Amino acid sequence: MKNLVTYVCLLVLMISASSCKKWLDLKPQDGIVRENFWQTKEQVDAAVTGIYASLLTSTSGSAIGPVELFFLWGEARTEMITPGFQANPDEIDFVNMNVQPTNRYSNWRTIYQTINYCNTVIELAPGVLAKDNTFTQEQLNRAVGEALTIRSLMYFYLVRNFRDVPLKLDATISDEDITPMSKSSSDSVLSHIVADLKRAEPYLPTTYGNINIDKGRVTRYTVNAILSDVYLWMEKYNECVTECDKIVNSNNFGLIGGGQDIFKELYYDGNSNESIFELQFDAQKLNPFYNMFLSSTRRWGASSQLMEQVFGVDVVNTVPLEDLRGNGTSLRATDLTIWKYMGANSSATTLRSSDQSFAHWIFYRYADILLNKAEAINQLDQPLEASRLVKMIRDRAHAFDFNGTMDSTSKSGMEDFILQERQREFAFEGKRWYDVLRNAKRNNYQNLGYLLNMVATSIPADRQQAAFNKVRDYNSHYLPIYLYEMQTNKLLVQNPFYK
Repeated sequence: MKNLVTYVCLLVLMISASSCKKWLDLKPQDGIVRENFWQTKEQVDAAVTGIYASLLTSTSGSAIGPVELFFLWGEARTEMITPGFQANPDEIDFVNMNVQPTNRYSNWRTIYQTINYCNTVIELAPGVLAKDNTFTQEQLNRAVGEALTIRSLMYFYLVRNFRDVPLKLDATISDEDITPMSKSSSDSVLSHIVADLKRAEPYLPTTYGNINIDKGRVTRYTVNAILSDVYLWMEKYNECVTECDKIVNSNNFGLIGGGQDIFKELYYDGNSNESIFELQFDAQKLNPFYNMFLSSTRRWGASSQLMEQVFGVDVVNTVPLEDLRGNGTSLRATDLTIWKYMGANSSATTLRSSDQSFAHWIFYRYADILLNKAEAINQLDQPLEASRLVKMIRDRAHAFDFNGTMDSTSKSGMEDFILQERQREFAFEGKRWYDVLRNAKRNNYQNLGYLLNMVATSIPADRQQAAFNKVRDYNSHYLPIYLYEMQTNKLLVQNPFYK
């Protein structure tokens, strides 16, 4: 990693030794949070940083941390990964699409904790204006903008995984604030996400004046990236294009390519020119992936068919063509190690050591924006223009045609190809399930075959028929509400497939 430790990570370390530790525990203690903590702008800054810190690890006992959930929710039900010999029964059930309400990976607790940290900043930070005359309206707006943006991102994860969810917008800061909540419809949650992001956009800077901070904290461009993704999910394609163009036209981002080492720039060093927003793990705060992906303790590995079926193996040319996103970037082909988080070089020869497990988690990068725009304009009957954007992605990766070529005259053909290109580009970045589901559910599940085809590849043959039957029930595409939540919140109703 870069020698310069980011501002976010420095503040995380400060928080761990500061008085706001009680606040981060999220154990309501009447009066403490409201009366004693919210006095100065420094405390507001620390509270905002606590939001980011909550994404790096679980703050709730045995509950699974957010990043591990982001990976598993986005990849475990797809053909991209296979369980290793140390995979636990709950993980195996995800693979087999047999998730039950007792499955620990359906526990959304850590996501709602992050949401509560956001709610607390939004609710209590404005009161500091009257207590600290060095705290400006601009600084307050930025703090609220960051909280609104992260809260929106968390709700977007929840909607895509659970559909209807409780929409909690006020802070839990005392015992009296803990009240049962019913679910809100996914449409209403998505509408609120859009409204919050539009509110946050003018509050946030386009830059903090430091590259690492620009990538580790949300900026105005992060808002645009999330909005483009939300609009794509909502099938609002003109709005998606508008948000993508704000990023493209800024000229502040570009694809890593040319003579640059894609693996080193994007995944080993991190915070590249392509990055829009990524979580800043470092030597003091490691990511959870090392033991998950290491061959001797493996819970997850790359699927064996990826090189041949996704990235391509050239058996024609004397000097084989090679997609730079395959071996040595996404995976190590010899042992199916997920290389993006485990590798130390692009030659696929050297692993990170356990104390170097600080590869960042990338939420959004410029390639997302180009492919989001390509998908949107293709749905707006512009397949030729969509193909030009896809070609930019493929050219930088030295991709080659091994299973058919792009048909820039066909909307349906480009839809298929863009989905395939996203599979290559974002391998193991927690996006595959959402990409396939989004394309499958479009136009009232016009393309359910996308999900059925994926199941045919990802699930063992003896379990496929049962999985096919489940997939044909659209309610099965969303996770169950965790049993503990059902027991403690009597207003919750279990999701339809699991009743």
